[in-house]
Amino acid sequence: MITIVKILKSKRKPKEIVELLAEKLKSDDKAIDELIQCFRDGNTAEKGNCMEAIEYVTKESSEFAKDCLDFVIEHINDKAPRVKWEACRIIGNVAKKFPDKVKDAVPKLLENTKDKGTVVRWSAAFALTEIAKSSLEMQKELVQEFEKILERETNKGVRNIYLKYLKGIGT
Repeated sequence: MITIVKILKSKRKPKEIVELLAEKLKSDDKAIDELIQCFRDGNTAEKGNCMEAIEYVTKESSEFAKDCLDFVIEHINDKAPRVKWEACRIIGNVAKKFPDKVKDAVPKLLENTKDKGTVVRWSAAFALTEIAKSSLEMQKELVQEFEKILERETNKGVRNIYLKYLKGIGT
């Protein structure tokens, strides 16, 4: 049986590594623990591959995140931009399934709305709007934040996520 370490250390292309990791995560309940350990021990590229594999799985099955949501939230503000944006996307993918748990991510996500990287800001916008959609309580708090973010955000793609959400709720 191929291990997470062997997949990460293989000389394959990153996309293929992520797909293999995702397949391993889907087929082996214990693989998430190994993946988290490899993330902690890995280099920046390996960390990105690990987080992207979790994102890949949660896109299909948000239930998967129940065993690793604390880990994901812990790394929303990682040094590596790829880890940040994948962690944000995971939160967005699972917001509907775990609305109470993802609330813990909001302060970190709001921090990422000020990141210099557009992809990080876009991913934070995706996660925050998904949280707002899944929780009426959070919606009230976040709508005010979205309006503040729109005052400073210059990227059209990022702005459009917030604007589409606000238009959808009729503000």
